[in-house]
Amino acid sequence: MIVTVASFKGGVGKTTTAIHLAAFLQGYAETLLIDADPNRSALSWASRGQLPFQVVDQWQANDIPRPGHVVIDTQARPIADDLALLAATCDLLVLPTTPDILALDALALMVQHLAGLAIAPYRVLLTMIPPYPSRAGTEVREMLATTGLPLFEGGIRRYAAFQKAALVGTAVYDVKDPKAEIGWQDYVVVGREVLAAGG
Repeated sequence: MIVTVASFKGGVGKTTTAIHLAAFLQGYAETLLIDADPNRSALSWASRGQLPFQVVDQWQANDIPRPGHVVIDTQARPIADDLALLAATCDLLVLPTTPDILALDALALMVQHLAGLAIAPYRVLLTMIPPYPSRAGTEVREMLATTGLPLFEGGIRRYAAFQKAALVGTAVYDVKDPKAEIGWQDYVVVGREVLAAGG
């Protein structure tokens, strides 16, 4: 299965999502994460510690036999041709967005671009959902549901454990933080939905 994580906006948890979906999928079959972002955020994350899967850039990927699963982390705001190629060459396009107006505006623009393409299925993933008592996550989920956009049932809550994982180069479940396991379980729920979508 090829899963591509894409967004028209940076800072919405794109690399965090790519890393953790790859970690989840690795539990089912050999998984490769391709870092196609010029910022090389996933490669930088991997270089600081140890991840349970291989991370390469898009040039190295051509020399590696394709494993059971591939996750692609893309650059923010891909140009139209790149977006068309990404969308046409994957099994599922994951569109992360935070529950704030700027990210939602960027999401709307991306969906508008995708509407004109013959593409693989896509789903919107709510990320960095603020903790209770904020209702931002619930309100945005309800609003997105009215648009008819395909939305993951699971969502990713905002925890400092994810920043700690990036700092030490591991998946969140390897971080000593009281919220680390809860953060990982958020991705487990989404990962199961990804597998179901690909099946």
